[in-house]
Amino acid sequence: MRSSLRRMPPSRLSLPVRRVAGAFLAAAVLSSAGCLSDRAAHETPRGPLAVTVMSFNLRYGTAEDGPDSWPHRRELVFDVIREVGPQVLGTQEALRFQLDELSAGLPGFGEIGVARDDGESAGEYAAILYREDRLHVLEHGTFWFSDTPEVAGSIGWGARLPRICTWARLGDRAADRAFYVYNVHLDHQSQESRENSVRLLVQRILARAHPDPLIVTGDFNAGEDNPAMRYLRGELESPSDVRLRDSFRIAYPEAVEVGTFNAFRGVTTGPKIDAVLVSDGWEVAAAAIVRTARDDRYPSDHFPVFATLRFPPLRP
Repeated sequence: MRSSLRRMPPSRLSLPVRRVAGAFLAAAVLSSAGCLSDRAAHETPRGPLAVTVMSFNLRYGTAEDGPDSWPHRRELVFDVIREVGPQVLGTQEALRFQLDELSAGLPGFGEIGVARDDGESAGEYAAILYREDRLHVLEHGTFWFSDTPEVAGSIGWGARLPRICTWARLGDRAADRAFYVYNVHLDHQSQESRENSVRLLVQRILARAHPDPLIVTGDFNAGEDNPAMRYLRGELESPSDVRLRDSFRIAYPEAVEVGTFNAFRGVTTGPKIDAVLVSDGWEVAAAAIVRTARDDRYPSDHFPVFATLRFPPLRP
């Protein structure tokens, strides 16, 4: 099982987000639809048993996106992450140089993951970033969504590209608890790949070494009614009692305009394909689709999503 763990310098950003000065973070407004509004920060419950988890498809940094290319939006990406203030950040599509720039611009995060093409540094990552002042890594690894999940670069089930899951078991010093995070990027074209990928994901979840609660972040490239997502929710045949719930839907079950792919145009219609999924027992203290923009520019062609979660009660 391929794995990589990078250590980064300690953070110099110690103040809570709501106390950061400046126009970009001046307001704290959360709409009834659970979308973080432009030039607004959120205020979420903080405490020793709460952890904020974010999922963010960063759009790969070598894409020919003109005025939306990575150098033009990099600082906005940093600002949005600071705005949310996650302890755990599941990224999709990031290339090695983007992760290095995130490390420099957002000190205090450790990094878990390998690139999908060679299991080292070639191609996109599904990296997990975590706050080193709060969390520490107990186990970690990466597997490929294919018939040979331990073979780096392997492609399966009609996908055009390698698809991966990076996972970690993290220990929370503040809560004295441990939890699992699985970060995925499913195929954008092959439904066969998406359905087989979530089956493999559930198999790996069932095989985890400890019964700790779990979180799945990702760009699923599948809307809420897609069979792959229904499988993860336990609505279709399933080998176990694994039932994942979308944290956003727990907080906002009736929300309608929930699109997360915006094509750099701020589009809010369409399916919700990005999510922070949770196992039973997590309490959702806050959740949002982050639609922050600056000068009509967006940090990515996906809206990031986040949830602030409180740990399930300990079993007797």
